[in-house]
Amino acid sequence: MKYCAFLRGVNVKGTNMKMVDVCRVFKEAGMDHVSSVLASGNIVFSSDRPAEELKIVLEAAMSSYFSYEAFLFIKSQEETSLFWSSIPFEKHPDFHIYGFVGLHGIEEVLLDEFNKSAKADNEKAEVINGLFYWQVPKGNTLDSTFGKVLGKKTLKDKFTSRNVNTFEKILKIMH
Repeated sequence: MKYCAFLRGVNVKGTNMKMVDVCRVFKEAGMDHVSSVLASGNIVFSSDRPAEELKIVLEAAMSSYFSYEAFLFIKSQEETSLFWSSIPFEKHPDFHIYGFVGLHGIEEVLLDEFNKSAKADNEKAEVINGLFYWQVPKGNTLDSTFGKVLGKKTLKDKFTSRNVNTFEKILKIMH
């Protein structure tokens, strides 16, 4: 089975790691066909084990090797493909579109937080196929009210986000 592990908090706020080292940790934990996509913590690999078990094993291996509290979200090739095929917003050069990878049910928590936040012009969010997407004007990602919500410590173990173009790059490597 092909999977992608989406790591949270990689190469931000002092948590720096080289993807070659991350791949080594995955291989030493028993994963096959391991490769990284971009430097933001996207690891494509194969395993016969179920995703729930892989999450526990890989979080422990990453936490031990890098001496930090690792959070990662494991999605199958089919699940990863859904992130790319379900994008509800039309791509536009003035906007970023993010897809959120996380625990089951996090999309409703995120939508609730988004609905309570102040919004920039044309800032939107939508849940499609159980996946949360956020469109934000370029340059406003970190300044937006919702963007600040994303850094809440209470949510750190529940999700991570990626620019939707990242899903396309991951799928090219998975195929």
